[in-house]
Amino acid sequence: MSRKTGIGLDVGSTTTKGVLVDAGFSVLAKSLVQTGASAVDAIQKVLREIETEAGQSIESVPVVSTGYGRKQVEGATKSVTEITCHAVGVHSINPAIRFIVDVGGQDSKVIRLGSNGRPEDFELNDKCSAGTGRFLDVMARVLEVSIDELGPLALKSDNPCTISSTCTVFAESEVIGHIGAGMSPEDIAAGIHMSMSAKIGSLAKRVGVVEPVCVTGGVALNPAFRKHLSDHLGVTLWMPDLPQFTGAIGAAALSFNED
Repeated sequence: MSRKTGIGLDVGSTTTKGVLVDAGFSVLAKSLVQTGASAVDAIQKVLREIETEAGQSIESVPVVSTGYGRKQVEGATKSVTEITCHAVGVHSINPAIRFIVDVGGQDSKVIRLGSNGRPEDFELNDKCSAGTGRFLDVMARVLEVSIDELGPLALKSDNPCTISSTCTVFAESEVIGHIGAGMSPEDIAAGIHMSMSAKIGSLAKRVGVVEPVCVTGGVALNPAFRKHLSDHLGVTLWMPDLPQFTGAIGAAALSFNED
């Protein structure tokens, strides 16, 4: 395969994502797997799946890594921070975007972009699970629904309940209390999404929200989260076709700087 392609690997704490892109940064092959106990195993699985989908060898294709496990990518030509890769990835897809909200399984981040697509300011929430996918996982378990059912359930609510705690442990206790008080699963689910959106919205406002705003990460696929975050920020949110892969796409785009 010629140097008209590049690979980006985003090794996250929950999932590992990889893409093969062409010189125009279009995705030719992609893979997403659970990181699990071994980031190295997850990396190798992603690379195998990308090669299978591409239908030809990727041995000579440059690889740029990002994510918490980026240093574990053997043979990577470069390792780049998540902030830079998400910024470059979103900018390569939609150059108009000026603000990114990225919510993953274990952390969330907000990034304000300049017109050149480079980060101007950012904030991270990597110490508390209340603003991450982990928060929704815990709440879905309490409500005895799957994580895929939680968002659609919340959208059925006409009277969201209040979840006042900003801590996952205490919020879980609140949810259990609401269940005991006879509140509907729909209203509780809506309250959960409102609480999470408010926390991430506060993070965004500290950086200074500039439109257009893009939402990425696995949680971006949750329709209730998008609705409540949009309501909280008072803006329309744009989501790329592959919201979980923007960091990997940015890493792959940066591989073209390594020639």
